[in-house]
Amino acid sequence: MNYKYALLAPLSLGVFLHAQTTLPKQTIKTNGLVLYHTQQKTVTNIQDMFNKGNFFGRIRNSNFYFDYDHDDVKHESSLASAIGANFVYKSATLSHFSFTLGLYGSRAFFRQSDIHNIKLVKSSKDTFSRYKYASTGSRSLFAFGQANINYKYAQTNFTLGRQFVNTFYTKSNDTKMIPNTFDGFVIHSKDLVQTKLTLAYLAKQKLRDHETSHSVFMYDNRDLVNYSMWKANDDSAMHKGISYTNIQQAGKKTDAPLLVFDGQNTSIHNLKINFSSYIVPSFLSQVMGELNYKIALDGFSITPAIRYIQQFDNGAGAIGGASLKGNVSVANPHGYKNPDSLSAQMIAFKLVTKVQDYKLSLAYTNILNKSDLVTPWRGFPTAGYTRSMGVYNWRANTKSYRIELVKGANAKGIYKKPFIQTSILYVDTDANKGILEDSMVYYFGIVQNLPSMLNFQYRIRLGYRDFIGDASKVSNYADTRLEFNYLF
Repeated sequence: MNYKYALLAPLSLGVFLHAQTTLPKQTIKTNGLVLYHTQQKTVTNIQDMFNKGNFFGRIRNSNFYFDYDHDDVKHESSLASAIGANFVYKSATLSHFSFTLGLYGSRAFFRQSDIHNIKLVKSSKDTFSRYKYASTGSRSLFAFGQANINYKYAQTNFTLGRQFVNTFYTKSNDTKMIPNTFDGFVIHSKDLVQTKLTLAYLAKQKLRDHETSHSVFMYDNRDLVNYSMWKANDDSAMHKGISYTNIQQAGKKTDAPLLVFDGQNTSIHNLKINFSSYIVPSFLSQVMGELNYKIALDGFSITPAIRYIQQFDNGAGAIGGASLKGNVSVANPHGYKNPDSLSAQMIAFKLVTKVQDYKLSLAYTNILNKSDLVTPWRGFPTAGYTRSMGVYNWRANTKSYRIELVKGANAKGIYKKPFIQTSILYVDTDANKGILEDSMVYYFGIVQNLPSMLNFQYRIRLGYRDFIGDASKVSNYADTRLEFNYLF
């Protein structure tokens, strides 16, 4: 019966559809970022601050089919669906102050009788809380994704509370049902000419499949029998060695904050400079620098780009080891040159050619043979280069090559004509590191807003990963996703 209700979701959305010719109140870009086009009013009293605020709603349906070539104790094919909604209220501005509240909810539908196998669920896992399901059997998820107060002076915003923080290292990543958000204090500024700056102090994180906030940099292994591993930072890219017990033994704090500095500058003609860094005090830090130089030619442009990342070990390596799996000095003594160090580097190149609304990209990334990169806040170090549909290719001594073709990109998130993205990725891994084998990843995606119903958007994403080598050792898989969104 659950499946019957889930399949009714796309039909239910049609009840809300209506013809539209004006710019919508809000739109969704292909990366899941929501753009609010209705501006906040400025008022002179607190009553109007509430009365003249803006209300934004969204109803969504997501469907997932994750299919392995063969299932075993570590791989299980799954079919799942979810219905969700969110309601966001942005107040009017009074004396430069405003506030935002956003409530998000999700209800998942799937067949799963054995709670011990819930850990094998892949792409659909963020539509419900694994901890809540394992503990209570509930497949519903509700959370305040936004709850903050903002002060704006000139072109600078000061925001305190739970909020989206979209930088190179931190993303809302709202591609499932509930976004990834942070509790903290963030400054966004455009006061410097042709420069955007973000400075953030993030005390807590709330991942997409969590109802409450948790440590930004701790894997909770204190009570695995009662599913503690799904209560703190259980992101797929989290370093499992940076665990509660290891941190306690090292005498460090389990609630260390995340400090982020992020900037973009375009003051030099045709050159875009990106810089970002993070610090988790007493644990780890990282810096990223990137240059994009656009060469305009007759009817098309070519943009070469280079990205460099340096990771600094400030004590985390001795706690968790060089591998994201943790404890490599015991599990795999020869896999890493220094199994107790998290010092790492990445170099990346790409060449982008644009002709009208077509974009062709050739990209390469190389994680040097030192340690794995640690970025568990939904910002992916290979994004824009060789990141493709759920593939984590930032383990030590991993080289990746990708060709990508995109048609119909749109900065406003209104895709009257289909946005189409397709790519082929080759990932060359180090077998000594105890990770998946070399693989080919094929991807196709399409996003469109119906021209006469701009508030309605559908998305189709298809991926197939083919592991090179013995197919009996590693199961190939197909990842299929279908999503519907209605905004009001």
